[in-house]
Amino acid sequence: MSSRRSGGTPRITDEQIVDLVSKLQQLVPELRNRRSNKASASKVLQETCNYVRHLHKEVDDLSDRLSRLLSTIDDDSPQASIIRSLIN
Repeated sequence: MSSRRSGGTPRITDEQIVDLVSKLQQLVPELRNRRSNKASASKVLQETCNYVRHLHKEVDDLSDRLSRLLSTIDDDSPQASIIRSLIN
């Protein structure tokens, strides 16, 4: 059987995978708020992907709202200055 290891990169162990899946489970609200702490690794990965997609959509929506807001105010106004300071 051939190995798929590339250039001496250490292989991740089953224990490390379980640990990483457990950490993901704690980060994703949909999984963290469940009564049972047991979820399959595939379910954790699926929910993590869904959550990341949701976060991307939220960022896009907020960026759009910010762009619309910035287009309605004078660049030299105190509001524009506040918004720029919050962005930076």
